[in-house]
Order: sequence, then structure tokens, then C-alpha cells
Amino acid sequence: MRKLGIDYGDSRVGIAITDELCITAQGLETIHHQGNDKIVLKRLDEIMSMYSIDTFVVGMPINMNGTKAERVEVTEKFIHKLKCKYPKILIETIDERLTTVAAHKTMNYLNINKNKKKEIVDTISAVYILETYLNKQKNKL
Repeated sequence: MRKLGIDYGDSRVGIAITDELCITAQGLETIHHQGNDKIVLKRLDEIMSMYSIDTFVVGMPINMNGTKAERVEVTEKFIHKLKCKYPKILIETIDERLTTVAAHKTMNYLNINKNKKKEIVDTISAVYILETYLNKQKNKL
């Protein structure tokens, strides 16, 4: 069973997925939703029909000082929708501090066109969220 990484934002949601052995994380896509979670949930339905997923890993927007950012409440509401729609899927949260910074560093390193960055930053952030989760799981063993 695969894990799905989710970088939930106001207008875009980055999606990443593990391989079947849950060893690596790959960027899947960015869902443009302009604040309409129905669009996100519909796309998640489509993704769930293509892959066997047992866990959603959602990035939690924590401030650098460890306090909850304003977006935490919005993200928690989205997580509640996920729990209602997918009651059999485990939902984990991961501190997503610096994932966007890491994503931008990666894009700069790869010389990605400035116009393309906005399209893929959320997907790359979702990969970092999922990798953080996978590394935590490995460290538990």
C-alpha cells in the first residue's frame, strides 16, 4: 500500500506518492482548486482509483517558533473532510516548516524556469513532506 503526501494550500495542493514498497516519494501533481475543496476531493477520488493508498500524510503549517500558523485551522478543516470521506485511510500530519524553502532551493539548483516554479513548488513540497514521514518511519524501526 502506498502513502500519499499532501501539501495543502489556499489555491493549490501539491500531491506526492510513494512507490509500492514505500521507499521513495515522487511528485504526482499540483491540484488547482482556488479554495474549493470539492475539486481536491474529486481529484483524490481519481487518484485513489488508480493506486492502493492506505495513508495520507498532510503537511501542517507550523511557524518557525513552533506555534501554530493561521493556516493550521484551515488545514485541520481539510483533514476533517478527508477523515469523513475516507474513514479507512490513516491520516498523519508532518511539520512542513522549510519544505517550501527546500523546494525553492531544489528548483534553483535545477535551474527551473521562474514561470514553471509556481506550477511545481507545491508538488515538490509534497515530496519533502512525504520523505520526512518515510524517514520518521524508518527511524522508528
